[in-house]
Amino acid sequence: MEKKKDFKIDYIKEVAEEVSQSNLVTYEDLPRYDLFLSQVIDYLNDKFEGENYTNNIVQNYIKSEIITKPEDGKKRGYTKLHLAQLSLLSYMRPILTAEEIKKVFRLAFNEINDRSDDIISWEQAYEVFSEILVDSYDESVYLNSISEEKLSQFMDQFHLKKGEEERILVFLVVMTLIAQASAIKKLAKRLVDEYDTN
Repeated sequence: MEKKKDFKIDYIKEVAEEVSQSNLVTYEDLPRYDLFLSQVIDYLNDKFEGENYTNNIVQNYIKSEIITKPEDGKKRGYTKLHLAQLSLLSYMRPILTAEEIKKVFRLAFNEINDRSDDIISWEQAYEVFSEILVDSYDESVYLNSISEEKLSQFMDQFHLKKGEEERILVFLVVMTLIAQASAIKKLAKRLVDEYDTN
């Protein structure tokens, strides 16, 4: 039987760093090839512990226009874009309703099935969220608030038009809060699991 480590506050930071390493894969590392819906379901259920995605769940997100439709007429119509959308959605699901997620996505992407009206790209949103997520593990340990400097850096890289700034700022703040909530939930679960007295 493995001996439990002595609990010290520094241990929380150690666990946070370990958990943060097993997070979101980079956008570049998402599968490059188009996938069948069954492969998308398998990917999500493997990557997100405790999730139980089904064909119906994903199809309902498509019908509700929360995520993009698969490419017309293709059996393998699910792309890297869909995996990015569904990965972000996986972090949002425990915190926001489907309608709230739709509103958050509209802030940055307007009409979900029209790439030409996106304010920022899904790749940019995914990469920024990945960075926020890793940072949130460290920040959650110290209960820091949202860093205005960090948000400013993200905003600068998007080269936004007048009138788009506020929408993207709200999008980034919401995604930061989602990341922090996810980090706190995972850390709490990990600590409870490791120090289960049974």
